[in-house]
Amino acid sequence: MTEKPLNGSIHDRIQAEMLDSFDEELELEIDDDRLDALTNEFAGHSAEETVDRRLYFKELFRLQGELVKLQSWVQHQKLKVVVIFEGRDSAGKGGVIKRITQRLNPRVCRVAALPAPNERERTQWYFQRYVSHLPAGGEIVLFDRSWYNRAGVERVMGFCSEAEVEEFFRSVPEFERMLVRSGIILIKYWFSITDEEQHLRFTMRIHDPLKQWKLSPMDVEARSRWEQYTKAKEAMLERTHIPEAPWHVVEAVDKKRARLNCIAHLLDQIPYKEVPQAPVILPPRVRNPDYQRGPVPPEMYVPERY
Repeated sequence: MTEKPLNGSIHDRIQAEMLDSFDEELELEIDDDRLDALTNEFAGHSAEETVDRRLYFKELFRLQGELVKLQSWVQHQKLKVVVIFEGRDSAGKGGVIKRITQRLNPRVCRVAALPAPNERERTQWYFQRYVSHLPAGGEIVLFDRSWYNRAGVERVMGFCSEAEVEEFFRSVPEFERMLVRSGIILIKYWFSITDEEQHLRFTMRIHDPLKQWKLSPMDVEARSRWEQYTKAKEAMLERTHIPEAPWHVVEAVDKKRARLNCIAHLLDQIPYKEVPQAPVILPPRVRNPDYQRGPVPPEMYVPERY
């Protein structure tokens, strides 16, 4: 049975749906434009300092298409993938994670962003609460911050002792080697920004009512401890950069370039092939002459304000 050609109306609707899908990314970029305007106000940055807008969108959509292929390959091969995103506050980790997950199936690719440990978790083996978030076969987990909290914020803010930090540095290489031996693909990213850039991004959050919630008391305190965080980062990278799970540093002052560079690099870390997909054919609509659709009470409808 041959498929009937799409009539003009259906074809137009499909095009509209595709454009609407792209608009999701445009909405995120409009938000970036607001922040760029604030950057211009406080620092005099010009648009020429970032990647060309058309090139950015072209590459982003292409890379997201490759991420969909990677997702299919991970499912097909039952791979277990963990990607760790670390960096200073406002370094752009969340923006990259949004672009990675935007076109993917949340049942396959999920984000683990753990809150501060509760009283019970503080008495557990340090890695215990992270283990439950590790992937099964056919899954990708993106850690928006990870067990490396101990080497960063916990150490700098005094939430753990130096003895606990030292034990972490002894344990984490073996912990990660164990993960890799179990078949997990472990990829670690550090997003690097300058002192001046973090100051600008914090200033923008202060002046942006839609972003103020992102500026926590912990973030404010971190500004005064820039050098302590730098020393902690240097020690962390030196002592946890192992052949089985090396660190990859992303230059993140230019957010758009950072997103493209990180996604392109991530795709290079996992050799994948396009998985042949069986064509999807919609079955004919079954109509039962005995079925009568009942009316919906008017008060149940959401008011159409737009």
